[in-house]
Amino acid sequence: MKELKDTQNERDTRQISIDRVGVRGVRYPIVVSDKEERTQSTVATLALMVDLPEQYKGTHMSRFVEALHEHRRYLDVHSAVRLPARLLRKLPAQRARVEIDFPFFRLKKAPVTGMEGMMDYDVRFVIDAERNQPGTFTLTIKVPVTTLCPCSKAMSERGAHNQRGIVTYSVRFSGAAVWIEDLIDLVEGCASCQLYSLLKRPDEKFVTDKAYDNPVFVEDLVRNVAVATERYNAFSWYRIEAENFESIHNHSAYACVERTLK
Repeated sequence: MKELKDTQNERDTRQISIDRVGVRGVRYPIVVSDKEERTQSTVATLALMVDLPEQYKGTHMSRFVEALHEHRRYLDVHSAVRLPARLLRKLPAQRARVEIDFPFFRLKKAPVTGMEGMMDYDVRFVIDAERNQPGTFTLTIKVPVTTLCPCSKAMSERGAHNQRGIVTYSVRFSGAAVWIEDLIDLVEGCASCQLYSLLKRPDEKFVTDKAYDNPVFVEDLVRNVAVATERYNAFSWYRIEAENFESIHNHSAYACVERTLK
């Protein structure tokens, strides 16, 4: 067979290195540890990237998918964490990054009737590695919550406006990892009320009253989560972003807290 030309290995003369190059939008089955059921199977969307030195015209895209498919039928957290190092063995790069996004499902009971419904939460793993250096693992979850405006409650005699919000909660661990469910509980406990997928009338009254009794600004929300995070004593870094989709404005309210812990 005639030897095929390897264009990617040709020299580039523009003297510009590339920070990240690779593949995105790769869908793959993944198994995630679950506190209540031990594991759950879901489908992840991945991005796999490395840096590209200035002398190379291109990277070998097939090697990213090849490294992923060495795990055969599915990924789990432990094999996912090893993916960046595997990419660095296959490619002439100094840094590698893997992003894994997937829906995490949790069965929740309504607060009064106990009716069960399934809630989904967006989860992201980001694993960064540098050749001959320890890597970093960042876990991000998006938790939907209810918030009720303290200002509206203070001014009104017949109610207060509330809204659904999203808390984007990112952490890096300093010791043993914390269950995804525990992080969800932490965030939900800092809002006016948590959300449920299934509510009957007694449940609806309960969540309405609870939100009214626990008004929080978006600023309160991120501060509450920050205080709860630092009480955990399990993290080296965190970032908390809250966005409230205002019910009386055509814009959102936003707040963010980011800290590196000792």
